[in-house]
Amino acid sequence: MTLGIVVSSNGAVNALEANQAAIGGRWLGASFPVENFQTYTSPFGYRSSPDGTGSSTQFHRGLDMAAPEGSYIRSWWAGKVVEVSDNSSCGTSVVIESGQWEHVYCHMLGFVGQDARGKYITDRAGGMKIYDGQTLPAGTRIGRVGMTGRTTGPHLHWGLKYASQWVDPALVLRAMYAEQNRGQISSR
Repeated sequence: MTLGIVVSSNGAVNALEANQAAIGGRWLGASFPVENFQTYTSPFGYRSSPDGTGSSTQFHRGLDMAAPEGSYIRSWWAGKVVEVSDNSSCGTSVVIESGQWEHVYCHMLGFVGQDARGKYITDRAGGMKIYDGQTLPAGTRIGRVGMTGRTTGPHLHWGLKYASQWVDPALVLRAMYAEQNRGQISSR
């Protein structure tokens, strides 16, 4: 089944091609982004401010995935780290570029530092040091679930962009699961 890419008035992509032609491959190489996943706590789309500071709705550009603090976060797809940061409401975060896709990981444990090799994100207790510009395979541990930035509990905020437009990560996970499930059935 193919879903066309539709951009809404707020600039978000409401659907995508489930046949992954945009990635140039199958979802079989993709990795679920958080270990010890418990539940989804906030979907993509309009919502009330979770910390009670706002009376209006805001657009949530990601999917929040609850997991115990310290649970490992994995790179969804192979790609190049294009940003490491720890100075925004996203908290300690990493952005990875995979072709026309960008995947954003927020609220991680650790902090940003710099050495002769460049800017990096580090979580010494978790054994991680990821450099800006580093190329990573899918499934690489890139950090751990924390509570940095603007958050009310430990979770991974996972955002996705395709061709600079926000995508509902739940759509991607559903397509990924269906493809990977078909792959497992056909290999039996």
